Amino acid sequence: MQQRSLTAKDTPVSMGGIKKKLLFAGIFIVTVAVIFCVFNLLTHGNFLEWMNIKIILGNMVYPTFMAWGMCFLFACSYNDMSWGGVVVLASFGTGVFGNMYGFAAGLIAGVVVGTILVFVNFCIFAFTKIPSWIASLSLAMIYEAFAVFLFTGASTGPLVATPMDRDLRILGQLPWSLLVLTAGFIIIYFVYNRTIIGFNIRAIGGNAAVSRALGVDVKKTLLWVGLICGLLIGVTSFLQESYSGITTVKTGLSSIFLIFQPLAIALLADIMQKKINIIIAVPVCGFLLYAVFNLMTLLHVPSGTLQEAMLCLFIIVFAVFGQRGIKGVVK
Repeated sequence: MQQRSLTAKDTPVSMGGIKKKLLFAGIFIVTVAVIFCVFNLLTHGNFLEWMNIKIILGNMVYPTFMAWGMCFLFACSYNDMSWGGVVVLASFGTGVFGNMYGFAAGLIAGVVVGTILVFVNFCIFAFTKIPSWIASLSLAMIYEAFAVFLFTGASTGPLVATPMDRDLRILGQLPWSLLVLTAGFIIIYFVYNRTIIGFNIRAIGGNAAVSRALGVDVKKTLLWVGLICGLLIGVTSFLQESYSGITTVKTGLSSIFLIFQPLAIALLADIMQKKINIIIAVPVCGFLLYAVFNLMTLLHVPSGTLQEAMLCLFIIVFAVFGQRGIKGVVK
């Protein structure tokens, strides 16, 4: 009798939660549809053309993987500003080994380089008391310097500067890039929401001391974060190289700019996670953000100046909304 009473009591609550989520989803879809129709009117029908939608979808895929990595990063309350430098080096590996040994070698090289470098970052975060943002800025400069060394080297320069063979760039094209995105979503959603590792990552972000007292191995969990994020950055690098064909060297911490768009996506998804799971929200926010920048391009808003200024403004606004009610400092 007690079990029946509990079930009967709980059912309306869960049904109410489902109804609220469906209502939110319906309102959200209608709102986006209306906004997109306005965008289409502003661009004289160009915005909703299929070719333009394909451009938006193609642009959003590889930043989405980095944004998913940031979800794990933020869940444990850490920052890593070196990911742009890692992407440059991993993309070099993808291009060089892909051109020399084929598709599989390029994919493996990009994933291995990205995984190793990000894992090294988290080893430093886990075993030193250096704040992650300070350590990662230093690492970003190291990675940029190494990228310049490779780019200017007599023997390595020609290899790095050679664009990736077009036949190897299939995952940068639709529909293959969307298939990779779908497969990545399924795996990442499961890891983040349905595994002990995912639970521990979120736990140490909430309160590391309490998590440690409850038996969570904080250092081991941070190393898992490094491994997961490294794999995601490796995939990001391969997809980025597949999409653009070549990655230019970055200096003077300019590699940090490569993380700005994924950062904006992750921050917007963080705001939406009260209504929708953050892993689901990331690709949705990625599509919306790139739709806005595509609109600005169609309206001839200058890229490199005003669009980047708007991107930074978005990051500030999203961060302000996302940090409401958060106490303490960022590691």
